[in-house]
Amino acid sequence: MDKKHLFICYPKCTTCQKAKKWLDDNGIEYEQRDIKEHNPTGTELDNWWRKSNLPLRKLFNTSGLLYKSLSLKDKLAKMSDAEQLALLATDGMLVKRPLLITGDKILVGFKEPEWEALR
Repeated sequence: MDKKHLFICYPKCTTCQKAKKWLDDNGIEYEQRDIKEHNPTGTELDNWWRKSNLPLRKLFNTSGLLYKSLSLKDKLAKMSDAEQLALLATDGMLVKRPLLITGDKILVGFKEPEWEALR
C-alpha cells in the first residue's frame, strides 16, 4: 500500500484501536475518520458494499447496542437493500467497524490476515 487510505473507526472501540496500531506498526499511511462524528453517506455505503463483495448484512455492527435496541436481527431480512443502506446512513454506530478503504478493496472489521494480504 503506497498511497493514503481511508480508515473509518470509532476511537473508543478496542478493535478499532488494534487496527490503528496495526496500520501504524506497518507504516501504512491513512486518513482517519471518526464514524460517530462523520457518518458514512448512503452513497458511500452503497459504493463500499458493492466493492466489498460481502452480503449487505455484514456491514451492520450486530454486536452494537443500537442494532440490538432496534431489533434489527429480525427486521433486516424484510428490508430491501436500499432500505438497509438508508438505515446504515442514519447512524455510524450501526456500521461494522473499522473500515479500511484502499481504493479497489474494502476491508470490514479487523481480521489481521486479511489486512496482511494488502501489504
